[in-house]
Amino acid sequence: MKLRDYQEAGADFLYSTNRAMILAPVGAGKTAMTLTAMADAIENQLVKRWLVVAPKRVATDVWPVEAPKWAPGLRLSLMVGTPKQRQAALAADADVFVTNYDNLQWLHEQKAQFDGVVFDELTKLKNPSGKRFKALEKMIADTAIRWGLTGSFTSNGLEDVFGQCKIVDQSLLGRSKGAFMQRYFILLNPEYGEWIPRAGSLSDVMTQIKPAVYLLEPGDYKDKLPPLHTVPMYCEMPMDEYNTMKRDFVVDFPDAQAIAANAAVVTGKLQQMASGFVYDSTTSANPNSPGKFTTSKRAIWMSGHKFDMLDDIWQENQRANTIVVYNYQEELHELQRRYPQAVTLDHPNAIERWNAGQVELLLIHPKSAGHGLNLQHGGCRMVFLSLPWSLELYEQTVGRLHRGGQRHDVWCYLILTKKTIDERIWSALNDKRALSDIALEELK
Repeated sequence: MKLRDYQEAGADFLYSTNRAMILAPVGAGKTAMTLTAMADAIENQLVKRWLVVAPKRVATDVWPVEAPKWAPGLRLSLMVGTPKQRQAALAADADVFVTNYDNLQWLHEQKAQFDGVVFDELTKLKNPSGKRFKALEKMIADTAIRWGLTGSFTSNGLEDVFGQCKIVDQSLLGRSKGAFMQRYFILLNPEYGEWIPRAGSLSDVMTQIKPAVYLLEPGDYKDKLPPLHTVPMYCEMPMDEYNTMKRDFVVDFPDAQAIAANAAVVTGKLQQMASGFVYDSTTSANPNSPGKFTTSKRAIWMSGHKFDMLDDIWQENQRANTIVVYNYQEELHELQRRYPQAVTLDHPNAIERWNAGQVELLLIHPKSAGHGLNLQHGGCRMVFLSLPWSLELYEQTVGRLHRGGQRHDVWCYLILTKKTIDERIWSALNDKRALSDIALEELK
């Protein structure tokens, strides 16, 4: 297969830059660019053993599929599964070793050596104090070539940039997160650790990291994709219980009581109620383990308004193949009750069946389908029953359909309940996107 011109430029940038980051939209072909550069580095003996770290589904369903297309000469070994299976994969005679982020501490214990590493979905390493970050940092201390792939450095704020840059090249923004915060932020509230960026800090940070970043210009890529139509769909529900929870942090039902312990918990409760239900959690002593407690929860339903609107959208689209995005397990259970034919990613060969057009309804959670998966061949419609707070998860999820290879306009429907927290979440996502767009402008 042949790379597009902008992908060739990205591959060349990686090959010529030992510490580099690719910042490109979802579906732009970051994996293809990287595999091409990796193969060239192997061929020219710059690297003998590559390590690729990725979210689990990307590790299992993307890299083994894309490698034969773009770098057929590379021998790839997949280090997932049981410890025995991972150990056998690590011992394999291969050029590229692929694993998921959850296995980093295990891999560090194996004393494995790699002279090149790729961080797929670099935002997974935004927390430099995390255990897997520290394990990875020690393991690759002597690794000269480090490449990071991401769609946005700043999906949840400027603070996220530090960890991502440190793991690639600590000379960009320094070694200390504290020093970074002091330089580019103002401590607004010491009691709660609340920081705000200093004036001009976004521009300053982007200027610092610009030499290490290959930025895919929107004009180079957007015209390669069909249009994306985002359609908020507003619906209504009875508001008595919702307003009571918002005011009192507690709602009484005929046979249960839903309680929010604090303001942070009530936010989750309100989002549940905007979807028509709320969890009632009960904590009780465990009779089999003295001194230990068991927490159970059940859903109390108040309204099916979002599911009724979902059905209307699906019927109006002539029951076309559709991805439905849920955030709560109870939403998933209700979807499965209403649509027994619906498929989740845990079903056997779900991705292959979807892309072959054999699945009417594919049910996904943003955290399990947020990175790397190619779902563009099975349909062009997506419905969010409820939204994630994370812009990164939202954009990555939409990007499962709106990516290279999609041949139709993509329609993304957002089911929002009027006068509820749904409207606040949608507004927050738009605010975060504005920050991300400014960061991109500063990198040009």
